[in-house]
Amino acid sequence: MEKRKKKGSGLRYLIPCIEGYRTPSVLTVVLIIFEVLFETLIPLLMAALVDGGLYHKEGYELQAFVSRLPYRNNIQFVLWVGGLMVFTALLSMLCGALAARTSAVASMGFAKNLRMRIFDKILSFSFKNTDRFQTSSLVIRATTDVNSMQNTYQMFLRMMFRAPFTLVFAAIYAFNINVRLSFVFVVALPLVLTPMLLFMFIGRKRFQLMFTKLDSMNSAVQENLIGTRVVKSFVRGPYENEKFQKSADDLMKTQIYAQKLFALMPALQLLIMYGATVVMWFLGGRMVISANSEIGIGGLTALIGYATQVIGSLQMLSFFPMILSRMRASLDRVNEVFDEQIDIESPESDLVVETGEIEFDHVDFSYSGNPDVLNLKDINLHILPGQTVGVIGGTGEGKSTLVQMIPRLYDVISGAVRVSGHDVREYNLKALRDGVAMVLQKNLLFSGSIRDNMRWGDPDASDEEIREACRVACADGFVSAFPDGYETDLGQGGCNVSGGQKQRLCIARALLKKPKILILDDSTSAVDTATEAKIREGLLKLKDMTKIIIAQRITSVMNADQIIVMEHGAISDVGTHDELLRRSEIYREVYESQVREEVHA
Repeated sequence: MEKRKKKGSGLRYLIPCIEGYRTPSVLTVVLIIFEVLFETLIPLLMAALVDGGLYHKEGYELQAFVSRLPYRNNIQFVLWVGGLMVFTALLSMLCGALAARTSAVASMGFAKNLRMRIFDKILSFSFKNTDRFQTSSLVIRATTDVNSMQNTYQMFLRMMFRAPFTLVFAAIYAFNINVRLSFVFVVALPLVLTPMLLFMFIGRKRFQLMFTKLDSMNSAVQENLIGTRVVKSFVRGPYENEKFQKSADDLMKTQIYAQKLFALMPALQLLIMYGATVVMWFLGGRMVISANSEIGIGGLTALIGYATQVIGSLQMLSFFPMILSRMRASLDRVNEVFDEQIDIESPESDLVVETGEIEFDHVDFSYSGNPDVLNLKDINLHILPGQTVGVIGGTGEGKSTLVQMIPRLYDVISGAVRVSGHDVREYNLKALRDGVAMVLQKNLLFSGSIRDNMRWGDPDASDEEIREACRVACADGFVSAFPDGYETDLGQGGCNVSGGQKQRLCIARALLKKPKILILDDSTSAVDTATEAKIREGLLKLKDMTKIIIAQRITSVMNADQIIVMEHGAISDVGTHDELLRRSEIYREVYESQVREEVHA
């Protein structure tokens, strides 16, 4: 897979995702500030209760405040201050509960916007863009990586504002109580914050490795779910189980490797902060019992309360470097999707596909983009409107690549592909692809009823139009035989119909588009020859539609107006069946080998 250039890991793609949820985001911050303000008032009220109410300490700092309370005696003072403590605690709890709700709304809305932007970006990918990513990796980026950033955003709104404001308010109140004891905080905080920043820097690379392993495991799951019939038919369950076990073990080891670093942080922080608390108890205790006491028992209790609040905030904050490291790894991966340059841009154009005329003018193409390694070489071809054209060639000769140039699934390196007289690059992509319908050998049916799947071709198609398209594709017979007819649920990927039935339904879906150009890329390979002949007969009646049929069987294309023989990415010859039998050795060898097979059969 091509290595992608890293173009940055900033927040430029995330900030617009807050749109529509700025109010709950700002409200969360405001509520957190009030929650912390009320919470940090409680130790101060406790100091007033103890020193001013129980011990009657004269000159206590809050005396001017509590003197305004309507109390006549010490008991009433204790009740008033105690009531204020309860009221303040309730206000803090209410602000915290509201902040939890608004942060959840903000983070979920942010994740919804981000997920939609990623999905829109992926839908805009050309085939070449999609080839640069594993499908499983794109799934993880749109789900797990977005969830990681959602959790980070929610924690950012709550913890990243709660901890600093707790420190600020606690420091203000603590210094108001006693300056000398409060300096213990000043010494302890750098010792706590330094390892947090260091661990965050180291952890980012570890989480990047973890997500790489997660992509590999998800890819293994996806392959086995899609190919479960193959796995069972070849009895490869034990082998796949062993392979998955290895992927799961690798992921577990990288997860442990990524997270064990952060397991040390809470313990280290607690050691530092509880050590600071012990020092504060020791120094404060000596001050309390000294003759010239600078602080009362209530003041010392308040300081310890602030230390406890700071410890609690830092404990919560200690998880943030781990989450932030994981988010940075996810952010890099999401930015890779956003930074991917779309190589096929859709111009603003009023052009529509009016006819099925197709012209290849000296077309060169390479999947790698390297002009020295071409998959199509100097293709010159002219197809008239309404013609039926067959394409024959061995595996890997460029048949599918050739037709993918027409709806501009890939862009040419040099030359031009023209549809209805206009270069396909001049069309708006929707207009171009509305005029071209492709049916692949492994086409996909979606979950839902047969009727719903048919309306992918035309959302406004009537029931009779759906039936007519299915009749041309020889699908109406088996669909009508189902108990629920066109309301039959197909399941994921059309799992409850056979390969041949799936191909016929896909052909009918394409016909409902009423395209000017219909491309059948080996799309009748699972259909018996008799049914295939009926489909060809039905297609011949569609005179205004240009039909390009890629096939392995000569009988599928021998009645075409012209047949293209592909060899090594170039056109070896073009002509009718009789003309090619006379002059094309490749065509003649294929024809004779298939005739011999039919005779021996």
